[in-house]
Amino acid sequence: MIPGEFEYHRPASLADAVKLLADFGDEARPLAGGHSLIPMMKLRFATPEHLVDLSAIDSLKGICRDGDALVIGAMTTQSDIIASADIASHLPLLRETALLIADPQVRYMGTLGGNVANGDPGNDMPAVMMALGASYRLEGPDGARDVPASEFYQGAYFTALEPGEILSAVSIPLPAQGHGYAYEKLKRKVGDYATAAAAVTLTMAGGKVATCSIALTNLSETPLLAEDAAAAVVGTSLDDQAIAAAVEAARAIMNPAADARGTSEYRTHVGGIMVARALKRAAARAAS
Repeated sequence: MIPGEFEYHRPASLADAVKLLADFGDEARPLAGGHSLIPMMKLRFATPEHLVDLSAIDSLKGICRDGDALVIGAMTTQSDIIASADIASHLPLLRETALLIADPQVRYMGTLGGNVANGDPGNDMPAVMMALGASYRLEGPDGARDVPASEFYQGAYFTALEPGEILSAVSIPLPAQGHGYAYEKLKRKVGDYATAAAAVTLTMAGGKVATCSIALTNLSETPLLAEDAAAAVVGTSLDDQAIAAAVEAARAIMNPAADARGTSEYRTHVGGIMVARALKRAAARAAS
């Protein structure tokens, strides 16, 4: 289908973009890579009267070190993340996940900010951000504020963004040296959303799990931080019993919808398998 009529705006600064969104209110939508918004407009699920294109705002692009964190501009593309030496060195889970998103054509245009900001439960990066303890910088007419990724998602396509606000950057604390990581994603074909996926970061000490974080993709209306599942493996050698306990705790919070990818029961079942695989692979990568 063809989108409805709209007026196109291409501001050169974040301040101008915020002003446009504030001025036009509910009739305006920010445009990042467009891979979520444009299809919704073609289907007339979204009918904004004004599109505010963020692609000319240089301050929203790039990756930089800020103390003990990496800060990634919202308009940084997935291909930029894959090519970044800083990401590969400090946040390899992010690179691993980016390589599993869609296909190269999409990754050259799709942005990190677009992936995390629109609240689509099928997007891969939100759960990864929760597993990494990331926070989002939101900028609007009343100034800037930081919101933890774990508090940002409120429902399918509902987030903590207030009217007129733009997610401008993502800040991710640098994980400990020698940490283990994995993103396990089950999908029907290349480029598809996950049937179920799990992100894990952990550290090992003396052959036992010292810290652990587990987050889940497309297994509820929002990404899920599986805190009880992570707690189940801390202090263990990650033996079969500990992994089984983590899987059980993770499945207890899953509530996936039945869709073309499978029934709710099937998706919950394979969600547990993704958790087990991610835990094992993260542990294999971790330095004790």
